[in-house]
Amino acid sequence: MANPYDKARELATELKGSEEFTKLSDLHAKVNEDEVAKRMLDNFRNVQLGLQEKQMQGQEITEEEVQEAQKQFELVQQHEVISQLMEEEQRMSQLVGEINKIITEPLEDLYGVNEG
Repeated sequence: MANPYDKARELATELKGSEEFTKLSDLHAKVNEDEVAKRMLDNFRNVQLGLQEKQMQGQEITEEEVQEAQKQFELVQQHEVISQLMEEEQRMSQLVGEINKIITEPLEDLYGVNEG
């Protein structure tokens, strides 16, 4: 019988060798090599994290905070490499989501999630 942990490690190795991961890794390195791009992306992610933390704590997010987040997003989208990185992150997230759906199918079947 196959060990699920061994299969998970095998899948992780496959993911790491995938074209999607390679592109993501290359773009991540390019951003980190560019001090301005790295700072821009770090600022954007810090704004995102701050808003997520407020939401998780049940605090209301102000219109000013929403506008600041939108401004930061528009700023990073104008940087070509950051924009490419974010697109590739989205593709990787979609890939992992699809894999997760496949992995959890037996549980969904067991509990009848797909019925109805």
